[in-house]
Amino acid sequence: MDKTTSREYIARRVAQELHDGDLVNLGIGIPTMVADFLPAGVNVTFHSENGFVGIGPSPQAGAEDPEIINAGGQFVTILPGGAFFDSAVSFAIIRGGHLDVTVLGALQVDTHGNLANWTVPGRRGPGMGGAMDLVTGARLVIVAMMHTTKDGRPKIVEDCTLLLTGAGVVDLIVTDLGVIKVAPEGLLVQELRSGVTMEEIEEKTTARLRFAGSVLR
Repeated sequence: MDKTTSREYIARRVAQELHDGDLVNLGIGIPTMVADFLPAGVNVTFHSENGFVGIGPSPQAGAEDPEIINAGGQFVTILPGGAFFDSAVSFAIIRGGHLDVTVLGALQVDTHGNLANWTVPGRRGPGMGGAMDLVTGARLVIVAMMHTTKDGRPKIVEDCTLLLTGAGVVDLIVTDLGVIKVAPEGLLVQELRSGVTMEEIEEKTTARLRFAGSVLR
């Protein structure tokens, strides 16, 4: 499965978790693609932590507006009814518990729903950003990521070894291999991507997995 197709699968599958009327924050990377795959008839308001609501689909090549970019510095569009504001208002929305969903990437997620997504020891990075606020303030936290690192190391682990962004905050994990719910009893595989086997997802995960009945059938 090529990388582009896998990223699109993740974004499309995350979009199916969104509901009419939701206020949703999209993190950098794969999460930004979610706005392009909303199911027909589902009206969602997307929030960008750098100060606006009403993100639309990605602009056509040549039609980019250099003054409309998301928190990751990518060109985006804004829909009718959207609004711009300063960081204080943006983070008041986040910290005030007004976000229904936040979608963000991860370096590691573990069986307890712990999330590490901001730094690897010895590497320079952009810093925490708003991730700590987002995973604390949103009602539903969805991680959208490739299942393993570029060199094949599992990103879903029994216990995070990297510095945490938040403890026990992740509700759902969507990867290029399937959909995993973080439950009190551990990680529950709810869905496998077409062509993916239980053996493959177990091989690429160091945390213990359970499988929903719909997967086992």
